[in-house]
Amino acid sequence: MVVKAKTRPVKKTSSSAEKSPMPKRVKPMLATLVNKPFDDPDWIFEVKWDGYRAIAIMNAKSVALQSRNDKSFNEKFYPIYEALVKCNLHAVLDGEIVVINKTGNSDFGALQNWRSEADGELFYYIFDILWLDGYDLKSLSLMERRKILKRLKLPSINLRISEGFEESGIRLFESVKELGLEGIIAKNKWSTYHENDRTREWLKIKSHQRQEVVIGGYTINDGSSKLFSSLLVGVYKNGNLIYTGKIGTGFNQETQGELLRRFKPLIIKSAPFQSIPDINKPSRFRPDPPNAKAIWLKPKLVCEVSFAEMTSDGVMRHPSFEGMRSDKNPDSVVMGKEIPTDQIRHHKKLPDQINIIMATPTGELKSLLNPSEETQVKKIKGHEIKFTNLSKIYWPKEKLTKRDLLNYYYQVAPFILPYLTGRPQSLNRFPNGINGVSFYQKDVKGKAPEWLQTFAYHSEDDSREKEFLVATDEASLLYMASLGCIEMNPWSSTIKKPDYPDWCIIDLDPDKNPFDQVIETATVTYQLLESMGIDSFCKTSGSTGIHIYIPLGAKYKYEESKEFARTIVTRVQKEIPKFTSIERPTASRKGKIYLDFLQNRPQATLAAPYSVRPKPGATVSMPLHWEELKKGLKMQDFTMRNAVARIIREEDIFKPVLGKGIDMKKALKALN
Repeated sequence: MVVKAKTRPVKKTSSSAEKSPMPKRVKPMLATLVNKPFDDPDWIFEVKWDGYRAIAIMNAKSVALQSRNDKSFNEKFYPIYEALVKCNLHAVLDGEIVVINKTGNSDFGALQNWRSEADGELFYYIFDILWLDGYDLKSLSLMERRKILKRLKLPSINLRISEGFEESGIRLFESVKELGLEGIIAKNKWSTYHENDRTREWLKIKSHQRQEVVIGGYTINDGSSKLFSSLLVGVYKNGNLIYTGKIGTGFNQETQGELLRRFKPLIIKSAPFQSIPDINKPSRFRPDPPNAKAIWLKPKLVCEVSFAEMTSDGVMRHPSFEGMRSDKNPDSVVMGKEIPTDQIRHHKKLPDQINIIMATPTGELKSLLNPSEETQVKKIKGHEIKFTNLSKIYWPKEKLTKRDLLNYYYQVAPFILPYLTGRPQSLNRFPNGINGVSFYQKDVKGKAPEWLQTFAYHSEDDSREKEFLVATDEASLLYMASLGCIEMNPWSSTIKKPDYPDWCIIDLDPDKNPFDQVIETATVTYQLLESMGIDSFCKTSGSTGIHIYIPLGAKYKYEESKEFARTIVTRVQKEIPKFTSIERPTASRKGKIYLDFLQNRPQATLAAPYSVRPKPGATVSMPLHWEELKKGLKMQDFTMRNAVARIIREEDIFKPVLGKGIDMKKALKALN
């Protein structure tokens, strides 16, 4: 049957927006599927994003981000929700939430499995505005609404205005096909916004076959090792669920396991389809099909499939699972039918392509764990790690949690790992936060997952063989943090050369001295080292003092490093004897700053650069430029809340510590 288009009469004159209270819910305007692209000066063309349609109802800081069927996306897609809150607008927006992959394309599979920023970067492509500052804009033309939309200030890079092309729908479609995108949307420039209506003033043209389907069951083949063999799916027609085929590809074992958990409460005895499908029907390619058993389900779940074509009897050929569609109501799922475009608009084909400016990842450091789920399992470097009790408060005054700590270490992993990798760790565990009971754990033998690297040792008071945990990558870093290790404490040497430290440390440890005295002591030490031709690097301890590192390049033993540091601090103490001491017993220091050189001994550990400290304020041991070490500097200037921004801005200024190292003999000769 030929469908004749009945487009609404569209005026090229604008209507005036009317005053109206902010709507509490909006049913979005929908597009009609047509079979090919066209060119028309009265239409604009947009990329059809492969994501979740979302309406943003924004009443200043109160934002409701809603799906097509009124489900809240506030928690699920929290970065977009938080970005909208920061806009502080009184507006209603219409758009699509997508995950952009490394090539700049939207990835629906990644979106469907999205739990946190570690799973991909979210964007909200906004293509319409329906209400603003007390006025209903739906009666304005599309072009007028877009002008208003473009004037909005959107402070987050993850909020984007979807670009509208006025040149050629055909050229845009060819570009979209080449990029592997889903298709394009054509919109009449003068159309008004019709809620909950599949209008012919908005058209969609797909570059490949995609269809939403309702899951009515699944099969298990005899002798198969798979959790299930295929999904049995259909669409609604006249209120009945019509079978459209079996989906046997597009999911791995992990996805199948997740689906089976969702299927369990939906199992029923009889088929939900109007006609029971013959699941063991021979086909051209499988004349002797495996004996399959069907498990029927209540038709409550919707998924999306791609397929080659639809057969004459309404069954999809070569369907593949693309992902679940929690944003769609099963009752609304019908078979999309393409209307001949020629019956809506005539067009002339143009061969040129349009250069689509795609989104690119922002490059910002993202979080690992989402803010709502108390237990989350993440695959890090091929290892599954279970993170539990994520809302447990670690810093009561600051209201910072275990989740915050894990997200911090996930973000700074590329910067802190060079100072941890290959080094045995002394685990300082605070399972109940900074005010709870803490304890050191050195021996992890038989207590850590097998994938973690360890290093054998014997303690002086125990003949048993023990094992240090050795950091290797971000998986081992996050495992340690999951144990309640607020700070990271590595050896100064690696397991490759355990007796040869990579750096020499001078630890300026004050008693009750003002911090300005610590700064003065560090400055005197720096000037002395400069006079010896030695490059040195400083960082805040994150507690009360300053750490000064001298690169050794693993060329000298611990004893040589210790004696070298002793020589340096002895000279510094003579320069400023009034408030410094090299006496180890606290009573002997008489309230002076301790110039600690004994950190340079085997198995001694110190908080790593960029490590959080179990101190009020969630302070961080932060590398500094020497010129930053001046009066007025405070330990609280660098905390878990602001450290990431600084690290991104400054990059790793501590990196030379891992360089080739000093010539110790030459340096000592210069001192004498």
